[in-house]
Amino acid sequence: MSTPILATKLYIPPPRPKAVLRPRLIERLNEGLSASRKLTLISAPAGFGKTTLVSEWIASCGRQAAWLSLDEGDNDPTRFLTYLVAALQTLAPNIGAGALAVLQSTQPPSIESILTALLNEITAISHNFILVLDDYHVIDSNPVDEALAFLLEHLPPRMHLVIATREDPRLPLARLRAQGQLTELRAADLRFTSCEAAGFLNQVMGLNLSEEDIAALETRTEGWIAGLQLAALSMQGHQDAASFIHSFTGSHHFVLDYLVEEVLQQQSESIQTFLLRTSILDRLCGPLCDAVLLDPSAPGQAKLEYLEHSNLFTVPLDNERHWYRYHHLFGDLLRQRLGQSLTPKAIAEDHIRASEWCENNGLAFEAFRHATAANDIERAERIIQGEGIPLHFRGVVAAILGWLASLPKSVLDARPSLCVRYATLSLVTGQTTGVEENLQTAETAIADTLQGAEPDDKTRSLIGEIAAARATLALTRYQPEAMITQARRALEYLPPDNLFPRIRAIWTLGFAYQVQGDRAAAGQAYTEAIAISQASGNIRMTIVATISLGAIQELENRLYQAAETFRSGLQLAGDHPQPFENEAHLGLARIFYEWNDLKAAEQYGQRGLQLAKQYDRVIDRYILSEVFLARLKLAQGDVAGAAAMLAETEQSVRQNNFVHRMPEVAAAQVLVLLRQGDLVAAAHLAQTHQLHISQTRVHLARGDPSAALALLTPLRQQMEAKGWQDERLKVMVVQAVALHAHGEKDRAAQLLGDALALAEPGGFIRIFVDEGLPMAQLLSEIATREVMPDYIGKLLAALEAEKRKSEDKPDLPPAQPLNEPLSQRELKILQLIAQGLSNREIGERLFLALDTVKGHNRKIFDKLQVQSRTEAIARARELGLL
Repeated sequence: MSTPILATKLYIPPPRPKAVLRPRLIERLNEGLSASRKLTLISAPAGFGKTTLVSEWIASCGRQAAWLSLDEGDNDPTRFLTYLVAALQTLAPNIGAGALAVLQSTQPPSIESILTALLNEITAISHNFILVLDDYHVIDSNPVDEALAFLLEHLPPRMHLVIATREDPRLPLARLRAQGQLTELRAADLRFTSCEAAGFLNQVMGLNLSEEDIAALETRTEGWIAGLQLAALSMQGHQDAASFIHSFTGSHHFVLDYLVEEVLQQQSESIQTFLLRTSILDRLCGPLCDAVLLDPSAPGQAKLEYLEHSNLFTVPLDNERHWYRYHHLFGDLLRQRLGQSLTPKAIAEDHIRASEWCENNGLAFEAFRHATAANDIERAERIIQGEGIPLHFRGVVAAILGWLASLPKSVLDARPSLCVRYATLSLVTGQTTGVEENLQTAETAIADTLQGAEPDDKTRSLIGEIAAARATLALTRYQPEAMITQARRALEYLPPDNLFPRIRAIWTLGFAYQVQGDRAAAGQAYTEAIAISQASGNIRMTIVATISLGAIQELENRLYQAAETFRSGLQLAGDHPQPFENEAHLGLARIFYEWNDLKAAEQYGQRGLQLAKQYDRVIDRYILSEVFLARLKLAQGDVAGAAAMLAETEQSVRQNNFVHRMPEVAAAQVLVLLRQGDLVAAAHLAQTHQLHISQTRVHLARGDPSAALALLTPLRQQMEAKGWQDERLKVMVVQAVALHAHGEKDRAAQLLGDALALAEPGGFIRIFVDEGLPMAQLLSEIATREVMPDYIGKLLAALEAEKRKSEDKPDLPPAQPLNEPLSQRELKILQLIAQGLSNREIGERLFLALDTVKGHNRKIFDKLQVQSRTEAIARARELGLL
């Protein structure tokens, strides 16, 4: 048995139909191509030959074409984009591979971000091509319309879009028309002329009608192609064509009803039965038809080939003639007559047989749809509990959720597994509303069934799934205690073979431990999740848990091991990045920053931000990426850029109520404010968010190392007690600087030596370099003691390079109206002047000779066009430099 294609939907133009070419219309379409217009719109009612015309044109225009026939399921933006990419891949197999991967994630990205990436890839196609969207009238989705409008607005020059539809799409047609970017064909253009009707009726349909009969029929149908085709089929059984044509009258609706009846009556009883009963199928193949009809004397494949040969509105979907579909209009009418010919019970039985065949042949979602059409709740429930449903397609999840929402409350109340599935799938789509209510309903039903008795294995598993769902619900609310309680309950009740919820519960447990600061327990949970995921072949959870383990290793200062773990997770993901991989990219960005490879850090940081933003800003992960990139700008000397980025990030935090992320944003903002010399604002921000290390930096900037040490000593003890190696190292480095500023040089040197011993195995560099000149002075002093000479030499070289890079580099506020900007060093000296420090004090603070400070003062006065310190401060405030 051949393997069913994905939803039996291929992305190739239909075979060229046996129809007459219409040169006048082909010429119109070619004009649009030669004029490099963006869009060809073919808009007309049903039966005007839109698809036939486009396929004729594609066969003769000399350009390659990607073809996508739409149906109602494509109103889901994720499914629409998935099939759009798949259609384009018939021209360029590798195009959009990344887009397809992220579309299959549980948290798909924004449409605009996917299309932007896809358009960039399309631009690389070296030849002209056409994309056809057929039956666009079935689309009633603003997101899909907006996606198509975005595509049109940014359409690559080698791409031409064709839309065939029964009604005008909600696109900026007036603007395209005014810009000369639109070719239009409408019903008046598509109607057969008398000459075309004659060619169709006599040459294609094999009739022998006189000119009078053709003219009469063309007048009766007003050139309506479907009417002509149905009339021709009906006349094949009539001896008196003139009498038939004379009686052929009425509006399109009644004419169509009449002709369908005439067509069906001209077919054998077995063909009529086949057409009616197989009309329940969206896609048809021989074995599926056999399963529905249970008629071994009439093989379904032979019937389908007969229907195609007889032009009975049967459209082949692949070149092998394995899968077919009925013309949409014809199928609608067949289903209408089916309801008049068979009892609801008989139709339901056909749906059940179709469901059984689809389930046995790997088409679980189609099996589910037929089960629901038969109102077989038990079968539908069993199918959606299985592993065959492609839940990575949001359209599939939406369809299942829609069915669950349509069920009477009494049905859900009696079926706890459906309630649990309802809750779980809601969480998959990011919905939390109603989840707890469904879980409580399931628990009530279970309690009513048990009546105090012990639950059997199946019920225990369901109780475990309820707990796993509650653990995930708690995760969305950042409630670690609830996460731990529910995850442990899930693991207690779930059987060993119910792997997916078990893995998710273990990983959630690890995440909760990490939030609580128990990093050892978190690492153990992630390691266990990796082992079970690998054993069960669950690649996605293997990647998720691997990346989480890398984060723990990073926190433990094992940077080389963490980098290898992050890379391993990305390697498992392959070339199809998904949003959750942003954690690995951000982790590598932090590590390469620490290794002082700022270029690589920026590349990883930007990639992490791109992936995080694909969560469509309903998840807070992009905040961490933006904070990192702002700190990177600060390290690169772009103080203004860092400040601007953090201002935008803070606004996002407040707008989206990501209040738990504000301390991380504020800590970076304090660093910026200190660089800008705004000690008051920095102190206020550090105090507001209780940022202890930030507070010590403010004290040091104010020249008060005693106050800094008063904070650092207990803080270091706390970090050592918790075993937080990353925070411990940070505190030790700042504490060494504070001790040196306090005059305790021996203690400072000893503590810095301890910090170097902790940092050297991980290759830390920036943690020292970011402390600037005070750290350079301290390292220079301990270098004479021959302690770790290679490592200290590397750090001093990095500090010297940083000094050279920052010398005389301008760092301008956004509106600094100076002919010659102040350098970063000059801005720093100006800030210290404003704080009231003397030239000697400034020299001591910045490790500069007195004459060097005076030379910088003269440059500052010249650039500000002032004569004294007082005038310089006043002028700087006027210009917004202070």
